[in-house]
Amino acid sequence: MRRRDTPPPRTGGSEIETLRGFLDHLRSSIATKVEDAPEPQVRTAAVPSGTNLLGLLNHVTHVERAIFLGAEVTAWPATFHADPADGVAEVVARYREAVEQANAVLDTCSDLGAPVPRPRPGRPAPSVRWALTHMIEETGRHAGHADILRELIDGSTGR
Repeated sequence: MRRRDTPPPRTGGSEIETLRGFLDHLRSSIATKVEDAPEPQVRTAAVPSGTNLLGLLNHVTHVERAIFLGAEVTAWPATFHADPADGVAEVVARYREAVEQANAVLDTCSDLGAPVPRPRPGRPAPSVRWALTHMIEETGRHAGHADILRELIDGSTGR
């Protein structure tokens, strides 16, 4: 089977443009892996840990909201499971909305050393640099998981 890989982004020369460019590339990769995956396989665990494609995207949505929007998550393990009433379209739309809101916050940030401007009383926000780097790591890790799970579902490869 021929792979259909999208090459890494060509970004501007600044550190923030590079970080945001790679994060957006990974965000697109993971959303694309999920958006046309078939039911019920998209939510079926393919490994003993229970990890499933739809749950991965649901989890990354919660991480975006926590890091950039200050949302509180009380049970991280629960974020790996999408609500049974939610289909692929709803979970993908929720993810894209979280990314859009996170990008709106990032659009106000020009100093990578400054804290992420988010409301979270009593808890200091990480620096913009740390938040972007963490989201690249988090999204990249789970995009890799999604690549494998999607290939197990229907043989689809590439990003």
